[in-house]
Amino acid sequence: MKGPERASQVNFGAKMAKGEYLYRVDSDFILDPSIIEEAVAKCEETYDAIAVHNTSDPSISFWSKVRKLERDCYRDDELNVGARFFKKEVFDAVGGFDETLIAAEDYDLHNKIVKKGYKVGRIKGQEIHIGEPKTLNEIVMKNYYYGKTIQNYINKNSQISKKQLSPIRLSYFRHASQFVENPKLAMGFIIYQFVRYFSTAVGFLTT
Repeated sequence: MKGPERASQVNFGAKMAKGEYLYRVDSDFILDPSIIEEAVAKCEETYDAIAVHNTSDPSISFWSKVRKLERDCYRDDELNVGARFFKKEVFDAVGGFDETLIAAEDYDLHNKIVKKGYKVGRIKGQEIHIGEPKTLNEIVMKNYYYGKTIQNYINKNSQISKKQLSPIRLSYFRHASQFVENPKLAMGFIIYQFVRYFSTAVGFLTT
């Protein structure tokens, strides 16, 4: 087993792959059946990588409903996005995932692809994340863990990281009506954001 983290595991899988395309998909996602067909068709146009929208399964918990509200704000976002389907030659050309990163390695790979001048497209098909938190404690532990290494990503992506990691994002304002229409979830989102960033900050400060 390759490890210790997912970046090295995905890179190993990519190295072993013989096909023309790569799709980084985690075990806790359910996929629309059209994703591969759509992504390949898009790449055969003029695109080098594809950003596949991922949303959350709202049936898991209240917090998964909050996450779905958040994630769906990013469907048309050009900043808070990470390409997940690639031409293998493009993935190899940018060096794959940075194995020194634990947090935000997907943002980092996307940044490298864009910086190299490759074109990133979008498709209608989406992924549904079922590995959503059921309790605030899960949110605390996950983000505390990420906080302990997030400085590595910030150091490498000093300019864009300020926008990508900000708790205030333009996409929230573009989708403000969704928050207004769901006041209970909007309040949950405020709580979620506070817990997430506070836990990340504690992790950051204890490194």
